[in-house]
Amino acid sequence: MNKLTLPPLPYSTDTLEPIISKEIVELHHDKHQMSYVNGANEIIEKNVWNKDAIKSFSFHYNGAKMHELFWENMRKPQENNLPPQGMFSDFDKFVEEFTTAAITVEGSGWAVLWKTDDNNLFVGQLEKHNLLGLNGAKPILVLDVWEHAYYLQYKNNRAEYVKNWWQVVNWDDVEHKYKS
Repeated sequence: MNKLTLPPLPYSTDTLEPIISKEIVELHHDKHQMSYVNGANEIIEKNVWNKDAIKSFSFHYNGAKMHELFWENMRKPQENNLPPQGMFSDFDKFVEEFTTAAITVEGSGWAVLWKTDDNNLFVGQLEKHNLLGLNGAKPILVLDVWEHAYYLQYKNNRAEYVKNWWQVVNWDDVEHKYKS
């Protein structure tokens, strides 16, 4: 198995300001995501695949991959940031459902828009980075709601973070992931 690398951000660390501060982006990418890359690589190097190693590898590998999607799913803040016409039959309902999923994740996790093999979309939550048992569904839009993603800027106000995050969603990326 090949080692993971930390991909560079697709933009500068201040691109998401004022929604997500440069300081958070740097810490989140360079420290948190890097720790998932390093954790997965340590297990790959040891090449011992017992139950504990597989569980730890899943946590680190999926953490690294979810963060790659997270960064790709964002761009410079835009007011009235809307998806391509026709992507959602009721966009307001989708935003409400996704926002609720993000706000109500217990502990550390993610809100996710999934695409099934037959191109259906559904909203869900992930505890930590648990991508096991999804039967082929692929995440195309993800929101990290672990405290490291927002706490320095939003303190304990996850709802405000989620509300503001909609301004940085990269709908071009989401549409590309939906179509591919």
